[in-house]
Amino acid sequence: MDFTFDARTEELRAKLLDFMDAYVYPAEPLFHQQLAAQENRWAWSGVPVLTELRREAKSRGLWNLFLPGEHGAGLTNLQYAPLAEITGRALHVAPAALNCSAPDTGNMEVLASFGSSEQRKRWLDPLLDGEIRSSFAMTEPEVASSDATNIATRIERDGDEYVINGHKWWISGAMNPNAEIFIVMGKTDPSAERHRQQSMILVPRDTPGLAIVRGMEVFGYDDHEHGGHAELVFSDVRVPAANLIGGEGDGFAIAQARLGPGRIHHCMRSIGVAERAIELMCARADARVAFGKPLADQGVIRDWIAESRVRIEQLRLLVLKAAWLMDTVGNKAAHTEIQAIKIATPVAVEWILDKAIQVHGAGGLSQDFPLANAFASIRTLRFADGPDEVHKNALARAELRSQRSAAGR
Repeated sequence: MDFTFDARTEELRAKLLDFMDAYVYPAEPLFHQQLAAQENRWAWSGVPVLTELRREAKSRGLWNLFLPGEHGAGLTNLQYAPLAEITGRALHVAPAALNCSAPDTGNMEVLASFGSSEQRKRWLDPLLDGEIRSSFAMTEPEVASSDATNIATRIERDGDEYVINGHKWWISGAMNPNAEIFIVMGKTDPSAERHRQQSMILVPRDTPGLAIVRGMEVFGYDDHEHGGHAELVFSDVRVPAANLIGGEGDGFAIAQARLGPGRIHHCMRSIGVAERAIELMCARADARVAFGKPLADQGVIRDWIAESRVRIEQLRLLVLKAAWLMDTVGNKAAHTEIQAIKIATPVAVEWILDKAIQVHGAGGLSQDFPLANAFASIRTLRFADGPDEVHKNALARAELRSQRSAAGR
């Protein structure tokens, strides 16, 4: 494995670092001020300073970096990894400025890989241009959605239409009025084989019968900075049959294809979150005096700083290995490493954020620093894209199988 940045990565990395220093970091406080002043606090993508950042990023060629192939920047996972890490340092602003924010990234990947030409023209093109936003509606309150085959929302064929009935929640980005399209997962055939019951279908926001019930909160944060998380109800929602993505029964396979890149993108950005937390922790340790000496001279603080650096370096190498394998042998063959980074990332970054908060004292719990909000976000990753326990179970099962095979059992 060679993790040396190639010429393309170095070029984009230099551009992105300059963009962050010149535009993104100075814009962070203004973004929050302008968002708070807006009549609709959920319409984050219309904040003036973010619009300016997106225009500047596009002009610099820092646009759709996450998407491989003809529709995006054409980068490999290994090339994108250090760029995503940089954007994680300003999580509320930078990914959106580059049109690289979830859930739009995953939805664009779905449409690029599985959408029809008409679906791509109608929805993918404006998403790629940053003209609209989108949401992915999968999780449900009545069933354990950690098992995607539990999904109970019904998608039933009626002539040239499909009729959708169901209840969803934690639908990220859905509170944003600019989220004009929802990719909805439901069951088209409950009697089919377990992994062939589900399908995905496109539902425009203004479709009759689609009700946005409320916004959800994460540890008291409404996450309005990226469109929040909504509870939705679908009551006899009718859409054309042509809105089905792929064929009936393809939903589970499409979801698995969508989640692989989504998981690693979260991990890449989270390393950037951790790096910024260490910077804040070190600055605070140098600036504060307790019991007659700077916090930076306290042994326990130095232990936390050293341990944080070790954990980040370990995590980065594991993420890069997963990215390299996805590029060289494919997502399916890299499944073990993708599971490993999904398990390791939130635990490592959560620990670092916890220590950074501790060094900041009461200030670390406040809105004056980004640490508390980041902690809530990273804690959420232990659920997002599948809970850690599901990944650990699958990883252990594969390890047992491998060991038994090696031992001839």
